[in-house]
Amino acid sequence: MNAADLASTAQAIVAPGKGILAADESHPTIEKRFKGIGTPSTEDNRRAYRQLLFTTEGMEQFISGVILFDETLRQQADDGTPLGEVLSNRGVIPGIKVDKGAKALAGHAGEKVTEGLDGLRDRLAEYRGLGARFAKWRAVITIGDGIPSRACIAANAHALARYAALCQEAGLVPIVEPEVLMDGDHTFERCEEVTVDTLTAVYAELHGQGVALEGTLLKPNMVVSGKTCPAQASVAEVAAVTVRTLRRTVPSAVPGIVFLSGGQSPELATAHLNAMNLLGDHPWELSFSYGRALQEHALKAWGGKAANVAAAQQAFHHRAHCNGAARSGGYSSEMERSAPDLAPAAHG
Repeated sequence: MNAADLASTAQAIVAPGKGILAADESHPTIEKRFKGIGTPSTEDNRRAYRQLLFTTEGMEQFISGVILFDETLRQQADDGTPLGEVLSNRGVIPGIKVDKGAKALAGHAGEKVTEGLDGLRDRLAEYRGLGARFAKWRAVITIGDGIPSRACIAANAHALARYAALCQEAGLVPIVEPEVLMDGDHTFERCEEVTVDTLTAVYAELHGQGVALEGTLLKPNMVVSGKTCPAQASVAEVAAVTVRTLRRTVPSAVPGIVFLSGGQSPELATAHLNAMNLLGDHPWELSFSYGRALQEHALKAWGGKAANVAAAQQAFHHRAHCNGAARSGGYSSEMERSAPDLAPAAHG
């Protein structure tokens, strides 16, 4: 895939009214989610749940791409169709999580660096052969007493840039995800400061590695208050400061910014995206790449029972619809009031 094809794929992922479903939960993460609904995390249950999401009628109106976990890209639907093909047959672009997780950063207590560069070139070639057209790598930046350090930001920025260069070499659009965590009691002003520092370092490294920005997407955190901060920023404050941060750091050559929800409630993540898109024209598309914020209600409605698949799909479609509307500032709380009643008990 050449530079023009990479740019075309990146633009398709941030097409108007659409965004990404992040369904790339690792085994420990999805086990925790399934435990919350009293369902064992077996390979077949994971397959059934993701099939439920991918076969939701009309989801392709609002979902342009799906980030898959390695296991999922190799699984098949009930009719034998590979799950990646189930998506591409509906015009939804399959993607793949390729990092090996955040590990302790040597010499820096409380900080992490994401690993997975060893062998990445070969894994990317295999994923491309399996149908993936974009990839994702997540770096984790923690705010705390005296952290993040310059070393932590630099190590993660460099790894993200090397990953991105390898992706483009393999014909995959890299989603660059430097997440400044919302864990902690820091103010949203502190979050802004760290996010600016992080994104500045990331784009310097991307430039240094020769990554073509037109064939990339950014998946950042929103600038929010720490979870336990007594003063929580309002929706309007989060929108204004997040856009200001991005305008200071993200080159206009980047086609789109696909936010992570980062522990926000589904409704709040949608409201924040909507408020940002109401602020006027931006140099890049402002979209979403949500995991829990798209899936939480669907997971609860499903409850691990085949009889609840239709209810779960209804819940997923509703959240996808709300976020699709937020892409153009067209979301309102009225849309939530019209949400279906999806209590699992009602669906047996």
